[in-house]
Amino acid sequence: MIFRSRELLIFLLLAVGTVQAEVLTVGPGGAYQTISSAIAAAADGDTIRVESGSYNEELTVDKRLRLEGINMPIIIGTRKGSTVTMIAPGSVISGFRIEGCGGDLQKEDAGILLRSDGNIVENNELEDVLFGIYLYHSSNNTIRGNRVVGRKHLESGGRGAGLHLWNSSGNTLEENIISHTRDGMYIQSSPDNTIRGNRVSQLRYGLHFMNSDDNRFEDNVFHDNIAGAAIMYSQRIELRRNTFVRNRGFSSFGILFQDCRNCVTEENLILDNAVGLFLEATNDSVFRRNTVAENDVAMQIFSSSKRTVFTMNNFINNLSPLQIVGNISSSTKWDPDEGGNYWSDYDGYDMDGDGIGDVRHRIHNIFEYLEGNHPRLRIYLNSPAARSIVVTEKSFPILKGSNEFDNRPLMRPVKIATTFLPERSSGRAGWFLLAFSSMMLGVAVAVFYRGLVR
Repeated sequence: MIFRSRELLIFLLLAVGTVQAEVLTVGPGGAYQTISSAIAAAADGDTIRVESGSYNEELTVDKRLRLEGINMPIIIGTRKGSTVTMIAPGSVISGFRIEGCGGDLQKEDAGILLRSDGNIVENNELEDVLFGIYLYHSSNNTIRGNRVVGRKHLESGGRGAGLHLWNSSGNTLEENIISHTRDGMYIQSSPDNTIRGNRVSQLRYGLHFMNSDDNRFEDNVFHDNIAGAAIMYSQRIELRRNTFVRNRGFSSFGILFQDCRNCVTEENLILDNAVGLFLEATNDSVFRRNTVAENDVAMQIFSSSKRTVFTMNNFINNLSPLQIVGNISSSTKWDPDEGGNYWSDYDGYDMDGDGIGDVRHRIHNIFEYLEGNHPRLRIYLNSPAARSIVVTEKSFPILKGSNEFDNRPLMRPVKIATTFLPERSSGRAGWFLLAFSSMMLGVAVAVFYRGLVR
């Protein structure tokens, strides 16, 4: 009976606390003129509503609070440290424009710095910030619907990441828009996060990722960056329905995997990059139902990558389908039981009509040889003359080809769910995306490309 009385007392105290939660208003019509003074007066569980206007102050949220901006009020920091620091767990900040953090990369100066768990950061705009939203040993947070624009006047190396995770797990990052930072998302020593529906552009690495296992990336778009995604020293990574478009620059690629294993890359669109897929020391991984199109080099694979499976992918109109560095492992599979791949330059036939070519497809063209022996020719790859050489060498082969074959090449491309509506179109990617966004990749697109190559 005593035990039940204690439980009842605790329940009543919690109920009273909930009832007594207050709403504090900041602004011309409110009881408080600064957000800091409202935080100081608030109790755990209170809501602070901030009216439209500019507030020149740095905030430390050290209580469990809900901060709501009305008509996007602006918080302008003092350019020393982070503009907003969230220390108390279970807090919410929503509907603010946040500017003016410090400029010290080593001190992680950010628009919003999270040092606690279980917070929600949503629908904020961050500009003129070094790091956008920084999660420092901060887990089980939701970062949703924010827009981050870095300091454009700085060189790329002098900026921070848009979303930066360090030693932070179980977070959800979704529907954020990031541009002009150093990296769109930098994730280190942070397992078991879900990253979906984000759009990242005009920066160095769209995704920079290391030592972080069991992360899931779904429906993100990485476009017009120097490099799309660099995934390193991690295992059990899942990439599904992401888009990597027009990522070009020095040592550039759509997706790089280095020292990874047990990864699944499925239904992604990898279009118009310098190198589509880059694999080094990537083992026991599966690439399934991806479309790799219009890249200078579709795949660059190092001999250190073993037990990798490519199945049901579309390789369309890439200038070079494969560049091998070293001797590729015999454990690499191009035609497992699930099926081979579609190659737009396949010249075989299908007499029995089962959708699988009756002649195996050699995964090779002239630039695999030329690039390996004359690296400076890379600048020459994307030219009309280069395409003429491809056609000529195909008709009159004089160079030794690779020993990689797809023994079950598909006659028609595989339909995938990924689409991308570009904000701007240019060059080869523009008309490809126009066709691609109107319908899932199908026979019509295949016929169009086969006609273009011949």
